[in-house]
Amino acid sequence: MTTPPPRGCGSIHSDYYLLCDMDKAWGIVLESLATAGVLVTIFLICSLFFLICKVQDNNKRHMISIYFFFLLGTLGIFGLTFAFIITSNNNTRPPRFFLFGVLFALCFSCLLTHAFNLIKLVRGKKSFSWLVLLLLIVSFALVQIVINIEYLVTQLVNYRNDFLNMSSEKANKDFVMLLIYVLFLMALTFLMSMFTFCGPYKGWKRHGAHIFVTVLFSIAIWVVWITMLTKGNQSLNRPEWDDPVVAIALVSNGWIFLIMYIIPEICFLTAPVKLEDYPPENDFCQPTLIKQTTGVDNRAYTQDEIVQGDREDPSYSPYSSHFQLKTIDTRNDFSIPRPKAQTSPYHDYTGGKGPM
Repeated sequence: MTTPPPRGCGSIHSDYYLLCDMDKAWGIVLESLATAGVLVTIFLICSLFFLICKVQDNNKRHMISIYFFFLLGTLGIFGLTFAFIITSNNNTRPPRFFLFGVLFALCFSCLLTHAFNLIKLVRGKKSFSWLVLLLLIVSFALVQIVINIEYLVTQLVNYRNDFLNMSSEKANKDFVMLLIYVLFLMALTFLMSMFTFCGPYKGWKRHGAHIFVTVLFSIAIWVVWITMLTKGNQSLNRPEWDDPVVAIALVSNGWIFLIMYIIPEICFLTAPVKLEDYPPENDFCQPTLIKQTTGVDNRAYTQDEIVQGDREDPSYSPYSSHFQLKTIDTRNDFSIPRPKAQTSPYHDYTGGKGPM
């Protein structure tokens, strides 16, 4: 006889009962929180595109690529929660093993790249360009992608049946072993976030505090769920708690990413530029020297330069005349000449006599 579906579920496959089972409400609660997280993340992505034109600080504009990829990773984390609410089967196990590590590697790569950039800014140095930041994110996350691809290809090609039908205990151990690089990224990000507090420019330390608190809470969540998955559930003889533990870790860590990091960062994204966040004299604000070109000298300024040079002479007096003086000859006659009477043109015809 086929068992009737649980309360709240209709005629669906038994693997999807936890999505609608009213008696086991943890599935409904987690999918509700995951759905809310998806909607909030999509809203933040749209807000990020809307605020790009309003960012005044050029260094903050470079970090938009970090925020964008971080939001994509967070969106994937909330979506992956549904794969752990659904019962593990041949369709959900490969995405679980591949996407869990890749999505968290992407998020922690963004946080690590941001921490590296803040270490420079808090010391008054020029930040990385957006292209360099993008390359750092891809480089850090690519390692986990290669690890997961290699594992899945090996298992699905050579040991397909063993992989799809392995016991929960062995699956949990393999699942955690695949996340060693993610744990390394988490530890390195936590260490680098502490270096963001070492610098004279306090305005950037606030962003470092966002990373520090986010990674600190993430470490606490990961310690709890890994302990429960590998030891706690077996000690309590509760193997059915494996999927709920991982699903709770996904939802809680996703909301930590939103509340502790990305929402405060977006709130400060459009803040006006503060001069105290930058050194008064730095390489990327100083005007560059203009190289003097050679050419024909302007002769109009030659006499001015000579006069200017004369002014540097100690005997120079600003009230003295700089014209060459000549002695006036007193023998010359400087009287005004008198006009002479004009001779008549008929003088030669009259013999010097007047008219008759």
